[in-house]
Amino acid sequence: MFIVDTDVHVNDTPGELAPYCEQPWRVSLEELAKASYPYLLVPGFAPNFRPDPPIPGGQDFRSVDTAADMRRGLDELGIDIGILFPDHMLLFAGLPHIEYAVALSRAYNRWLVERWLAEKNDLYGVLLACPQDPIESARQIREYAKNDRIVGVYLPTAGVNPLWGHRKYDPIFEAAQEVDLPVALHSVTVVSPAFPAQLDQFENHFARQVLSHSFAMMGNLTSLMHTGVPARYPHLRVVFTEAGIAWVPYMAWRMDKYHQEYRRMVPFLEKRPSEYMREQMWFATQPIEEPDDPAHLVDTIRHIGEDRVVFASDWPHHDFDHPRGILKLPMGNELKRKVMGTNALAAFTRIPAPVEG
Repeated sequence: MFIVDTDVHVNDTPGELAPYCEQPWRVSLEELAKASYPYLLVPGFAPNFRPDPPIPGGQDFRSVDTAADMRRGLDELGIDIGILFPDHMLLFAGLPHIEYAVALSRAYNRWLVERWLAEKNDLYGVLLACPQDPIESARQIREYAKNDRIVGVYLPTAGVNPLWGHRKYDPIFEAAQEVDLPVALHSVTVVSPAFPAQLDQFENHFARQVLSHSFAMMGNLTSLMHTGVPARYPHLRVVFTEAGIAWVPYMAWRMDKYHQEYRRMVPFLEKRPSEYMREQMWFATQPIEEPDDPAHLVDTIRHIGEDRVVFASDWPHHDFDHPRGILKLPMGNELKRKVMGTNALAAFTRIPAPVEG
């Protein structure tokens, strides 16, 4: 079984990125690197608000520091191809300083290419887009598209404001379509005043975690659709990661219902929203839902579309999904091959297909 993992994470610390960052912001990263901060709580780098008391005996946060260690970890899981996402930069959209954000995005992309993609190791990367400056993002997309190990464009989703359907981001989508790279949304739980989740309303992380990822994807999917992004960029491919998949049929059905009622408000949507989803969008499994009857999850995959679901582990995070979680589902080998690898090759077209033999 050829396995493509569409979501694994690199350890993008201030100290790692500092040598790749231009002045005057390099000294800021060097200063941050001198102190020890909790996971995803680095001020001015990975800003987060964590109001919950610590729970002794909880899961440790894990990171991977080198491409060699990443390759060993994926090999132990039986994963052939890994697509690299950032870790601290998952909170990148919340940085308000535009010039600093631009410098940080440039540093991350330089570091990713030099430290993780320089060897033939079946690791591929997604470029960090900078929502703070879409024009600069478009320039970087066109520049880095020359590197065949860059297979997509990562759209920071946690706390992004405005949401990704806003027309200010059109230069990013135009550039991604031009160079034939998919865009990939990835969220993380963050308390933010930005729609779609007023997570400050909840007393504990249980509630925030239940809603944050899926709400972020639902909000951004609706945003992309209501401004006609898939219609205006008909060759753009969009991947949604780390939100599970059970929300997808609900959103397809609900958007179709209101498209029928309000379609004159969105005349650029010449097809139903569900049709754009089935033609241009893919949805990653992690964190995979676990219904009492696993057959219900297989039904969900079929509702989404057998060629629209891709495997993701979220390695090396403590809540990662092992490939066997999908492989043990009650579905035929052909569908398993699609979910575990073939579908990802259709979304991330730069990844070479395995050689038969």
